[in-house]
Amino acid sequence: MRAIGRVLHLRPLVVRDRVRALARDRQVAAPVLLAAMLAAAGPASVRPAVAQPAAQPAAPVGTAADRVLIIGTKEAPPFAMRAADGSWSGISIELWHHVADDLHLRYRFEETTLEGLIDDTASGSLDAAVAALTVTAERERVVDFTQPFYTTGLGIAVPNNATFAWWQLLRSFLSPGFLGTLLALSGITLAVGSLVWLVERRQTEHFGGPVRTGLISGMWWSALTLAQANPDAAPRTAFGRIVAFAWILTSVVAISVFTAGITSQLTARQLQGVVHGLSDLRSVRVGAVDGTAALGYLSRARIEYRVFATPRDGLNALKAGTLDAFVYDRPLLAWLAKEDFGGYVQVLDVTFDRQNYAIALPMDSALRVPLNEAVVEAVRTEWWQDLIAKYIGKE
Repeated sequence: MRAIGRVLHLRPLVVRDRVRALARDRQVAAPVLLAAMLAAAGPASVRPAVAQPAAQPAAPVGTAADRVLIIGTKEAPPFAMRAADGSWSGISIELWHHVADDLHLRYRFEETTLEGLIDDTASGSLDAAVAALTVTAERERVVDFTQPFYTTGLGIAVPNNATFAWWQLLRSFLSPGFLGTLLALSGITLAVGSLVWLVERRQTEHFGGPVRTGLISGMWWSALTLAQANPDAAPRTAFGRIVAFAWILTSVVAISVFTAGITSQLTARQLQGVVHGLSDLRSVRVGAVDGTAALGYLSRARIEYRVFATPRDGLNALKAGTLDAFVYDRPLLAWLAKEDFGGYVQVLDVTFDRQNYAIALPMDSALRVPLNEAVVEAVRTEWWQDLIAKYIGKE
């Protein structure tokens, strides 16, 4: 029996061989052998069947449900706004609450900068970044993005009902179109004056004398005629008078068209401001926020710009008159212009350079697939439409 006890601590296959050997050598009785075999097989083979417990639901997103996620954000109204008590609200924030609740995630918000949202998400310090993050090729190289939840574009903010200023008048006079027209009229005036001098230099004393004196007299007569003033003398030859008559008619038409064009341009600029479209950005003072997608667009379009740390800084420059146009994400511009700069800044009715907002994640994040599904499902609901209307209005 002592030998049988040692057998019980051995592995099943070894036990079987040892038991057979003991049966031969020591003529162990059959009942003892049976007892040894059952003991070697383990208690599971002789225990009665027990009902298995019901399967527990799997963790929502791998190990993400086992800890508190750190979600980076920054103020970008109306998508992310921080209240005085430190709580967060906005379109992106409420969307995150919605999908996180569906996935049973625990999280806390951590405020950072725009650069911090990308850099810290890329390094894994943040589990996700939620604000008004535009999906760009440069950012796609370092972080993952979920499916976009909002599509928008860049907008232009300008001073509201800008007061006409003398520097605007000077800028209009220095525009390529104005200078080109002025140069053309000057050239024609000189050409007509020279022609009159050639025809009249031997017939009219006023245009005679040395070449220099005669040319100056002819050009002066041409300039006075263009200005519809009374010249000191008139051509006497038949051809000279024909030239003079044609020049008088041309002068009347040219001065009328030129005056009407300047008046129309200055009136439009006074009523609409210096900027009323994309084409005006190349000739005015433009601003944009550092690190945003607007910088890439302005650089590609070869538009010079000043960089501001925040959109409020740029809009304050508009208000102060040191900036003519400010380029930024249109929904954010519209919100700030309405809430903080009412009466001073307006957003033009133009949207360009399409952009998509999405949630940023570290590369190969386990959250990507479930968040994609949750975001796509959320933005197709009536809840989402009500949320957009709540912050932005009906689209």
